[in-house]
Amino acid sequence: MESKRGARWALSAGIAVGSSVILIGSAFAQAQPARKNYQPEVGQAGKDVIWVPTPDAVVEKMLTMAKVTADDFVMDLGSGDGRTVITAAKKFGARAQGIEYNPDMVELSKRRAQEAGIADKVAFMKADIFATDFSKASVITMYLLPELNLRLRPKLLEMKPGTRLVSHAFSMGEWEPDERAEVEGRSAMLWLVPAKVQGSWTLRPPSGAGSTPYEVSLTQQFQMLSGTVRQGGHTAKIDEGRVRGENISFVFADASGKKRRFVGRVVAGKMEGALHAGNTAEMRWSADKK
Repeated sequence: MESKRGARWALSAGIAVGSSVILIGSAFAQAQPARKNYQPEVGQAGKDVIWVPTPDAVVEKMLTMAKVTADDFVMDLGSGDGRTVITAAKKFGARAQGIEYNPDMVELSKRRAQEAGIADKVAFMKADIFATDFSKASVITMYLLPELNLRLRPKLLEMKPGTRLVSHAFSMGEWEPDERAEVEGRSAMLWLVPAKVQGSWTLRPPSGAGSTPYEVSLTQQFQMLSGTVRQGGHTAKIDEGRVRGENISFVFADASGKKRRFVGRVVAGKMEGALHAGNTAEMRWSADKK
């Protein structure tokens, strides 16, 4: 799998032929020790896919979409020749690590990092991404086949809310991206790991405000929210519900028919934010989960 950082689009061109490529790549990656002066060839077999490098312009766009800074720790799943890791460190100032199954690619990446003068900011590890802990990353980059993305998805959804995930070309199934871009005819997609908010909440007004709390019931499908808001005998449907990392917002109509929007953050199992009615915001509303 990790010898990949390139065109899984090759499938649509008929280059990859089902499990035969996977089996060849697996045998190759497990059998070969690292070789000196190794140079990869476009289309070579990897563990799960063939390898074709991601264009540099796409790499930069992915890192830009993720708003990578010197405060980030970027992990590239299937780092190939190391270009994404090296770019994250050299052009964006981040610490970065590549996970790659092919030992030749790992050693090549280390040499390239040394030549780029950023060896102290990056690391490359020979490992299987499905057996790797990447929970400390603030940004994950990848160029994997759709079925591999789906295998990773449960683990990615358990990462810290707000973790940025960027994929070249391939999606996460029904988990729609939060942002999409096109570069040189290639697509790049960004997801923000959403906080888990499904369940029943009591949304309370500021202390002493005298307003009756709202009972909020949320149903969550990735970053999309639906549900109801109840106050006294009035129940309203939630509209425009969404979670972006730790940020949450939804709209409902109160008993008078006035549209209200809750905008806040989810931190340590609590919500804090403001209820907006038109241009007026009632600050410091908070919610506890039942």
